[in-house]
Amino acid sequence: MQPSKRTTVNSFRQLARAAAAPAKSRPATVAVASISAGSSSSPTPSLIGGWKAVPARSYATGGGEIACRVIKTAKRLGIKTVAVHSDVDKDSLHVKMADEAFCIGPAPSTDSYLRVDKILEVCKLSGAQAVHPGYGFLSENSKFAAQLTKEGIVFIGPPVQAIISMGSKSESKNIMTAAGVPCVPGYHGTNQDPAHLLACAEEITFPVLIKAVMGGGGKGMRTVHAKDDFMEALESAKREAMKAFGDERVLVEKYIVRPRHVEVQVFGDQFGDVVSLWERDCSVQRRHQKIIEEAPAPGISEETRADLGAKAVAAAKAVKYEGAGTVEFIYDNDTSRFYFMEMNTRLQVEHPVTEMITQQDLVQWQLEIASGNPLPLKQEEIPRVGHAFEARIYAENPRNNFQPDVGPLLFLSTPEPSSNLRIEEGFKQGSKIEVFYDPLIAKVVAHGRDRTEALRVLRKALEDYKVVGLSTNVQFLHTLAGNPDFVSGDVETSFINKHFDALFPPILAPSPETLAQAALFITLRSLPVFDAPLASPWVTLTSRRFGSDVARRAIELKGDDVESSAFKVHVMPVGNGRYDIEVEGASEVPPVQYRNVQASLDRSTSALSSTLTTEKLSTTIVSQVPPADVLPSNEPNTSERLHIFHRGAKTTLVIPPPKWALSLGGDLLSAAKKGIRAPMPSVVVDVKVNVGDMVKKGQAIVVLESMKTETVLRAEKDGRIMSIACKNGEMVAEGKELVEIADV
Repeated sequence: MQPSKRTTVNSFRQLARAAAAPAKSRPATVAVASISAGSSSSPTPSLIGGWKAVPARSYATGGGEIACRVIKTAKRLGIKTVAVHSDVDKDSLHVKMADEAFCIGPAPSTDSYLRVDKILEVCKLSGAQAVHPGYGFLSENSKFAAQLTKEGIVFIGPPVQAIISMGSKSESKNIMTAAGVPCVPGYHGTNQDPAHLLACAEEITFPVLIKAVMGGGGKGMRTVHAKDDFMEALESAKREAMKAFGDERVLVEKYIVRPRHVEVQVFGDQFGDVVSLWERDCSVQRRHQKIIEEAPAPGISEETRADLGAKAVAAAKAVKYEGAGTVEFIYDNDTSRFYFMEMNTRLQVEHPVTEMITQQDLVQWQLEIASGNPLPLKQEEIPRVGHAFEARIYAENPRNNFQPDVGPLLFLSTPEPSSNLRIEEGFKQGSKIEVFYDPLIAKVVAHGRDRTEALRVLRKALEDYKVVGLSTNVQFLHTLAGNPDFVSGDVETSFINKHFDALFPPILAPSPETLAQAALFITLRSLPVFDAPLASPWVTLTSRRFGSDVARRAIELKGDDVESSAFKVHVMPVGNGRYDIEVEGASEVPPVQYRNVQASLDRSTSALSSTLTTEKLSTTIVSQVPPADVLPSNEPNTSERLHIFHRGAKTTLVIPPPKWALSLGGDLLSAAKKGIRAPMPSVVVDVKVNVGDMVKKGQAIVVLESMKTETVLRAEKDGRIMSIACKNGEMVAEGKELVEIADV
């Protein structure tokens, strides 16, 4: 195994907790897998200045965001870093940031990032003396932590027994009950017989929540509202839990109807001291996964806040906790009571909001404690300054039930970081989001003097975050952050469902202003680029016909929807970089005219400057052409699309292919309706039917997995299965027909 890049391995002091070879014979190294930028250094003298850190990829995110975060703190502390990566991640940002990098296998995480033996080999080859596991699956894997300890390598995390105790949701609830921490009513026993679990659910009364015993991150979790749905949900939860954690055991709990997800950040050291660093609210979720978090939690009284912190500290002390941990509670909006849910024995994805309000670098705290130092601050010394939000940028389509998306980041422009704005990212423009990992692209973290100011900073940052190449939730997050109920702090875990219509308003037709700018972009990009010394009338004069009449160009545009009406925009140059524009919409709408419009295009930034009226506009317009092997059709993704970022919103327009191209390519839309097709690149988990079966509308047909998330494809009509073109374990491309269903 050879590193992608090598540096001289210096000699380091042995970590205070390491029990292996002496420092002079074994270079000290820290293996890390995740990170976020810290806001200040610890006042405690550090014993970690000689570490060499080895950041593994973030197993939780499937991207390098957390690895990049850890590397930043390590570099600030003078710690060298080593990255591990799969084949497809050889050009990832965390690999470029690290001092050394090792490839440990092919793309599937089971063959690379979850291979403990390969990670241990990297530690030995590079001289790593400690491992930071990020917030991925191995971060809460007690066997991994135990193996590191056996090899004399420090695991930057809690003791093995704490991981075991808190990793089991059933055992952890028993421990919390004994420690006086309130828990949600439910069944946490060992009997996993489906009939027994169903009986427990009926005794608890529906709705209930099925949760993986060893779970986290929403994996292996299903909400069940009726008895008839229980068995299918149980089967799916067990299957997902086995793939994610290697353990299919589940527990069943009462589902609280109007809950909030409130969690407390805790830290413990080797001297038995534990502190809380205030609470976070993570209530707004989709598929049981957080998408926007804030600290402190809004609408919580100081009395409740103190009680939450005290109960979290009690929970950590009950298991002799060391390092970073998060005690999660369900807060009942109807009764203002809270219940212990679980403890995550790792750093959380949302830790930056705590860093913002406490002005501490939590990764440095982890390193300090792992090196044997006491907690950097006492409980009464931990500040709480202002308010902070974190918005997670995911590669997914919110309007398609938040289905994950994959593909290249063809264009990426992010807001400028500042003292009150952080961009935690693991990908740059040109990177590719793969099907094998979680779809998290980046996190936007905003801070303000109060909640109102922090929310204003967040909304502006989301307006300035521009992505082209695949679907993202940026526009949805911006809409959510402006929702009146969210602004008022009236949040709960069902917030998205409760406010669905407001969060997903009808897509309006593009404005004449947007259509005019798109047409200007098409016109200006077609003009030749020439060097000034070579200028001649043939390239400098505006478009003209022989006979002296100025050319008038007609440009057809459509919305990013199969049913969208066509718009026609006429552009006529009038000289000196000015144009007359006429926008024709639906027949009942009169044309809109813009006269003597000054316009220019910066090709390097895709920025269009124009003055349609008296206002000077600056608009980013990015072209996305379909792959060369895609035949033209009426489907928007088979044509060139223009992504227009204007006035804080993104509009996508389609340049329809000419009729002759449609004739050659054939209309694929009608063919796409004959069967069930893969909505994204996926792995087939389970084919639930056979050829000849009769199926009913809504019946489960195929189960797919993409980016660690299962998707059940159901029949859209009653019919008979005519053919099956996939099998369990097969990797299928987006759009592939999996099952053909004929009408009966």
